[in-house]
Amino acid sequence: MKVKRPTKAQRLSSTTINTLPQTILENILCLLPIQEAARTSIFSREWRYKWTTIPKLDFCSSTVPEIRTQENQTSHVERARKIMERRRKLFNAIPRVLLMHQGPIHEFSIDSIANCDCFELDPIIFHLSRNHAVKKLKLAFDYMYPHKLPLCAFSLHHLRDLDLSYVVIDHQPIFSGFGSLRSLSLYYVKISTKALLHLLSNCPSLKRFNLLGSICDKDCTIIELFDCLHVIEDLTIYGDTPELLVLDSVPNELPTSLIHLKYFCFNELYFGDDHGLIFLLILIKCSPNLEKIELNIAEGIGDDNETWFGILEKYSDVRLEHLQELEIHRFRNLEHEMELVTVILARSPKLKKVIIHSLVEKDEESDMLKIFLQASRASPVEIVVRSMID
Repeated sequence: MKVKRPTKAQRLSSTTINTLPQTILENILCLLPIQEAARTSIFSREWRYKWTTIPKLDFCSSTVPEIRTQENQTSHVERARKIMERRRKLFNAIPRVLLMHQGPIHEFSIDSIANCDCFELDPIIFHLSRNHAVKKLKLAFDYMYPHKLPLCAFSLHHLRDLDLSYVVIDHQPIFSGFGSLRSLSLYYVKISTKALLHLLSNCPSLKRFNLLGSICDKDCTIIELFDCLHVIEDLTIYGDTPELLVLDSVPNELPTSLIHLKYFCFNELYFGDDHGLIFLLILIKCSPNLEKIELNIAEGIGDDNETWFGILEKYSDVRLEHLQELEIHRFRNLEHEMELVTVILARSPKLKKVIIHSLVEKDEESDMLKIFLQASRASPVEIVVRSMID
């Protein structure tokens, strides 16, 4: 007698994955894009609604597959029509998913389709603010169509992680604060000084802050900014940010306001003017417990800035008592770069490691390393030079 082969659903039901606890299954489904998670409903009747309980919803532009066409075979009008069609599908999908969703939503993110606005998002954020204790929110928009953040977003009082890109905050938020917020990232967020300082001062638990080109007026002093970051531990600043801060009114006696700061990253450090170095030295003076500094030097800036040496002399009392690691990317062995490293070597008694990712040839690397090893050092530091040249 011929034995009947089990169906695919029967084979699936006997596998180990079906015996896993619901929370583990949800964690696995959270690792999938939302459209892939929804497709697991075809596995079996048991799996039909498992995806509707996942607490993480990630709607990136790839949620709606791009219609690929050859550039020379498609008119501008046709390409615009296809973009709008993808946009329509994305914003039709989100309410349907929310309607079917069961249980809490702890994470919500959207990375919008390029070249289109997202006005339909406001009622979605309103729904989240009324019905879910969202802990992580990421909103990334197109630089051509920055989105005005609705007031209801400030009602998400359970937020722990907020990540905004190309967002406009054109009003001073009137809210009691994000008491649970631990991480805040602002990338090209158009915001006034008053609104930024109000936002930061109402995040009493903020540990991590990333800031890139977010201040639309120049009346914010560096001390005002630091005064709003009392418990910050991880700070990342991008190259143009110091230019948006008032640096000429810095008092001689600086407050040690950043006593909890352990890690500082300066991306796109620009050597063409003095703003970056002044910001770095002021931050060091205000951060007595700093343990790691990471500097990413801006590309294409090759001229030495003679005023740097005068600035280093002015801040000759700067000490890095707890610095353990210094890492520099795109190092080109320019005179002011070398001087900055030797100054840090001489003023860091607990420094253990210096990692330099260089853009110089091998023979020049050897000479550079020799200079560092002969320089005055406050600790027996390990210096590692790694080439970035293929």
